[in-house]
Amino acid sequence: MLPCVATVRVVATGTLIFLIIGVVGVAVLTLALLGTELLHFGQPDFDGPVSTEAVAGFVGAFGFGGAIVNELLGARTPGLVALAAAGGVVAAVPTAWVASRLGRAARDMPTDPTPTRNDLVGALGLVVTPVPVDGYGEVRVRVAGAPVKLNARADRPIPVGTQIFVVEALSETSVHVETY
Repeated sequence: MLPCVATVRVVATGTLIFLIIGVVGVAVLTLALLGTELLHFGQPDFDGPVSTEAVAGFVGAFGFGGAIVNELLGARTPGLVALAAAGGVVAAVPTAWVASRLGRAARDMPTDPTPTRNDLVGALGLVVTPVPVDGYGEVRVRVAGAPVKLNARADRPIPVGTQIFVVEALSETSVHVETY
């Protein structure tokens, strides 16, 4: 019977350091792309000449690229570790550019304005709770493509299931309706 021999691969110190740098860079990049405004000092509207996303992308790619090159070279001397660092820079520059472009695209993405009470006027919907003459019922309308449930008043009683038309927005959550 052969003795059980466990083999352990020793990771070079340079590789471990590069991997730690890469993990830190990716963590900061993830937070920056999610909009946490990490490391946002001074004037809140000033990003500076280089974005946080670009720096974090550079650091992450530098760390992982350096670790790959370090392992491929079997770098155990300072000269080979410096060569591995140069390989990390080669990987980091395009990654920083892509991260910067992605961050800018996310920040500058056009969005629709938030609907206001004026957008309620003219909406079509259905009565979901009967609307009495002297009180409020409930209606469901679509505003900006989303279903919204609102309190509703009317000049005459309206039963459940009746199609309605919003005539006036009394507040952000209540409307005056007529049958359609």
